[in-house]
Amino acid sequence: MEEEDELVSGDDTLLRSEKEFHDAARSNDVGKMRQLIWRGVDIRAKNNTDRSALHWAAGAGHEQAIKLLLEHDATVDDEDSFGMNALLLAAWFGHVRILQILVNAGAKINCQNKNGLNLLHCAAQRGHIKVIEFIMEDLEDVHLDKVTKSGKTALHLAAEHGKLEVVEFLIGSGCHHDVKDKENNTALHLAARNGHGEVLQKMVEIGMDLDERNSGGLTALHLAAEGGHYDCVKLLIEAGCDVNCQTEKQMSCLHYAALQGHEDLARLLLSAGVDADAVNYQNSSSVHIAVLHNFPSMVRILIDAECDLDITDYRQQTPLHIAAENGSQDIAEMILIAGVNLKLMDKQGKTSLDVAARGNHINLADMIIKADRFYKWEKDKLNGDSDSWVARPLTFKQDHRLETQHIRSVMWRLATKYLKPNEWKKVALYWKFTDAHIRAIEQQWTGTKSYRDHGHRMLLIWLHGAIIAEENPIKGLYEGLVGVGHRDLAESIRKKANADTSSPRKCLAM
Repeated sequence: MEEEDELVSGDDTLLRSEKEFHDAARSNDVGKMRQLIWRGVDIRAKNNTDRSALHWAAGAGHEQAIKLLLEHDATVDDEDSFGMNALLLAAWFGHVRILQILVNAGAKINCQNKNGLNLLHCAAQRGHIKVIEFIMEDLEDVHLDKVTKSGKTALHLAAEHGKLEVVEFLIGSGCHHDVKDKENNTALHLAARNGHGEVLQKMVEIGMDLDERNSGGLTALHLAAEGGHYDCVKLLIEAGCDVNCQTEKQMSCLHYAALQGHEDLARLLLSAGVDADAVNYQNSSSVHIAVLHNFPSMVRILIDAECDLDITDYRQQTPLHIAAENGSQDIAEMILIAGVNLKLMDKQGKTSLDVAARGNHINLADMIIKADRFYKWEKDKLNGDSDSWVARPLTFKQDHRLETQHIRSVMWRLATKYLKPNEWKKVALYWKFTDAHIRAIEQQWTGTKSYRDHGHRMLLIWLHGAIIAEENPIKGLYEGLVGVGHRDLAESIRKKANADTSSPRKCLAM
C-alpha cells in the first residue's frame, strides 16, 4: 500500500485504504473493491466496532460484493462488537439470497449475537417472513422455541414488535405460544404492552390465558392500560379479561389509567365496570351513564366485566386518589359520575379530597365536594320522585355557562365585599358542608385575604347543588344569609330580585 495510507481518525482503527474498501463494499462498488484488493488492502480489516467489509456487504444485501469477498477468503463467521456476524446481519435486514450464499460458503447456522438472538430471532423481530421461510425449510436443527438471553422466543419478539404475519407463521408451524420470558411475560403480554392490536387479536383467537400474570403480577390488560392502548384494552375486556385483577402492588387497570392520565381509557373501564342491573349512587345503570354522557361505543362493551372503582393499591389508594394526586380533572369526573366511596382513606389516612387539597388542586377538590354533596342529596331522594337530573348531563366541573353568569357574579361580590372572615364558614355549616369540606377549602392559602377565595368557592359549590336540585338560588341565598344573622343583606338581595323580575340579569345587581 502507499506510504500516505494512515489511520482515518483517532476514533477509528482503519487505514484510509481500508476505510475506502469498507465504503465500496457498503455501496457494492465491486470495481473499487477489486482495485483496492490488487493494491494489497486487508479485506479482513475491522473498524472500531469490529465490523469488516463482509459485514457491510451482508447488511446491505450486496450479492456481488459478498461473492468477491468470499473469493478472497473473507472470514465468514467473524463477529462485530455486538456479536453480529454476516449471516445474522443478512437475517436482520431480510436478505434471503445473501443467507443462501453464506450458508453455502459454510457459515455456521447456529450462531447468535451477544443478546442470544439467532437467525430466527433476528428475522422474527424484524418481520422478514421470506427469511423465516428459508430458515424453516432449508436449514437443519432449527428450534422454534429457542430463547434469547432474556428468555424470549421468536414468537415473543414478533409479538413484541407487531409482526402479525410472522406471528401467524410461527403459530402455524407449531411453536409453543405459552412460553414465558425471564420476566414471566408471554407473547400476549408483550403484544398488549406495545399496543399491537392485530397481534393481540390473534393471541386471543388461539386461546391463550388472558389473565396470566408476569413477575410483577401484571396481566396483559394491566400492560395495555398502562400504555394507554385503548383498542387493546377494549379487545381484552370483550374477550373476558378480569378488569379488577390487581398486580403485586395492588394496582388495577383503572389505577394505571388514572396514573397515566388516559381519559378515554378511564371511560372505557368505567363503562365496563358497572353492573347493568345494579343501582349505583346515581340510580342509573352503565348503559344510562354511557348514553347520558355520550359514550356510544362503550354501551357495547360487555357489561358483565365489573370494574371496582373503590379498589385500592399498595398505598391503599383508589383510582380517585391517584387522579386527585395528579390533578387529573377529566378522569376524576368520570369516576365521580360513576359513583365512588369518598370516605376511603389511604395509608396516610387521607381521603381523595384530602389528597386533592394537599396538592393544591383546587378545582378538583371542589369537584369532590360537589360530588359528595350530590351523593347525599341523591340518596335522600331515592325514595322520592325527583330524578329529573338524569335528563341532563351531569358535571362536577366549574360552571362557565352564560345562564349562570349573573348569579355567579353576585356570589363573587358577596364573598369579596360583604362576608367577613369566618362568616363563610357559618353559611357553609348552615348549608350542611362537613368539617372535611371546610378544611379542604381552607387548605388554599392566598394571603391574609384568603377567606374571600374560600367563601367564593363555597358559594359556587353550593350553587352547583342548588341547580341540580332545581331550587331557586336567590331563595337559597336569602335563607342562608338569614340563618347566619345577615338579614339586612338577605333583604337587599330579595328586594333587588323583586324589583325587576323580567330581567334576571339586572334583578340581582348589588
